[in-house]
Amino acid sequence: MRHSMTGFASRSGENADLRWIWELRGVNGKGLDLRFRLPDWIDGLEPQARALLGKRLARGNVQVSLRVAGAADDAAPALDEAGLARVLDAMARIEAAAGRQGLALAPSSAADLVALRGVMTVGQGQRDSAALCKLLMAELDAALDDFVAMRAAEGAALGAVLGVRLAQIETLVQAATDAIETRRDEQAGRLRAALARIVDSTDSLDEARLAQELALIAVKSDVTEELDRLTAHVSAARDLLEAPAPVGRKLDFLMQEFNREANTLCSKSGSTALTRIGLDLKTVIDQMREQVQNVE
Repeated sequence: MRHSMTGFASRSGENADLRWIWELRGVNGKGLDLRFRLPDWIDGLEPQARALLGKRLARGNVQVSLRVAGAADDAAPALDEAGLARVLDAMARIEAAAGRQGLALAPSSAADLVALRGVMTVGQGQRDSAALCKLLMAELDAALDDFVAMRAAEGAALGAVLGVRLAQIETLVQAATDAIETRRDEQAGRLRAALARIVDSTDSLDEARLAQELALIAVKSDVTEELDRLTAHVSAARDLLEAPAPVGRKLDFLMQEFNREANTLCSKSGSTALTRIGLDLKTVIDQMREQVQNVE
């Protein structure tokens, strides 16, 4: 089953004195880029979360955030004496260094100190981080299940769209094959007229050179190989869409090959009808490539 790289999931939980909510948001990316916004007072949470997501996801830019709030009886901020001491010590050293340089620093107020990170806490310091991590990771695992399920649903929709595009390409390839027969008659008529003009305008005709030129024209206008490769690319794309492993990168490369063959078809078309089919092919391939960019 194909997975999209777009997804969202949210899970909340609580225990006796805390409430929390996990959020996962994913968009397309070249590789797997995990970005976390987690409370720094919960020791060891990020490495566990990173390992969990790394096992389940292969590609995408994924933002993971966790918000934790205390219950009403301990939600009021409290002064962290040790944290305040560290801040004051750092400020003293900074002021001393500035004084040696002849610089005068503006005085700091109590409000400035309270706003500094680590000075105030919300009572989390006495909690058992290991036990809390276990609860939070269980909730993250459930959120990740929802996230992967949404990416799978998006991937199924993408697969259906890509299947329609591949069918359109097949139809256009068949139309190009049919147009070649019409073009062959048109080309033959133009060649006979050109030959008649050459024969009428010269007394001697180099038959070997003429045969060589005709063969060159035939080779330059032959698009059989391009149409065969387009058919092969359709088959390869369908196989990739059925593969169990992430194939977004391979599909993206295959889109380049599709486009290359369509460009060559247009340059060698030699007829308005075949050129129109080539342009339609390029349009469908471009639409398909936009969708492929979001396949994991």
